[in-house]
Amino acid sequence: MKKVFALFAVAGMLFTASCGNKEVSEETEIEVIIEETEEATEEAIEGAEEAVEEIVEEVEETVEG
Repeated sequence: MKKVFALFAVAGMLFTASCGNKEVSEETEIEVIIEETEEATEEAIEGAEEAVEEIVEEVEETVEG
């Protein structure tokens, strides 16, 4: 859940930074957002895999015990 909030915080910072007077191409901003989203997704998948492994181990212990 912390990662989701961090993702929104980063997106909010990017949004507010884009309100400045400097010229930045949209493609650059989109690429940064995509990269951050991919990283967050990979972390979420890894966390889910770890949680599934823990549940499987608990079920196996329960069945064996």
